[in-house]
Amino acid sequence: MQFQVPQFIEVEDKIFGPLTFKQFVYLIGGAGIGYILWRALPIYIAGPFIIGFFALGAALAFFQYNGQPFILALEHGFFFFVKSKLYLWSNEQAIETRKKQISAPVLPIAAPYIPHLSDSKLHELAWSLDIKERIAAGTADDEERREVRPQDLVAPVRTARDALIR
Repeated sequence: MQFQVPQFIEVEDKIFGPLTFKQFVYLIGGAGIGYILWRALPIYIAGPFIIGFFALGAALAFFQYNGQPFILALEHGFFFFVKSKLYLWSNEQAIETRKKQISAPVLPIAAPYIPHLSDSKLHELAWSLDIKERIAAGTADDEERREVRPQDLVAPVRTARDALIR
């Protein structure tokens, strides 16, 4: 027996023309509040409030903030201002740990000089791994450990134009 699986269940039904029921209620609510203000207050006082409530109704009906309905953004903003906040970072703890780090002197470990042979990272990595292995194994001589001068370096050829002899 075959059953039909409902599709598009996340899309709300359009009830009032191109509007869903929620959109219709938000727009009618904004217009209703605007009408009440227009009837109860003089127009020069009610005008800005009427425009504000129309805009709020339109925003609630059509605007999405970060892919979520605007009503959720208003709810999150309201609870942000109303609820208490929990702050986990403590400056006093950071100062204490910094004092502990400063009080314990760290002696630098003397590492052999590793020159930058070229701009090629792969070539530089291969060279440094080779030298480090030889130094660790104790097979590197003093000549390999000495500081390399720039005139001793050979730059790799990157393009055909660089290879042209002039």
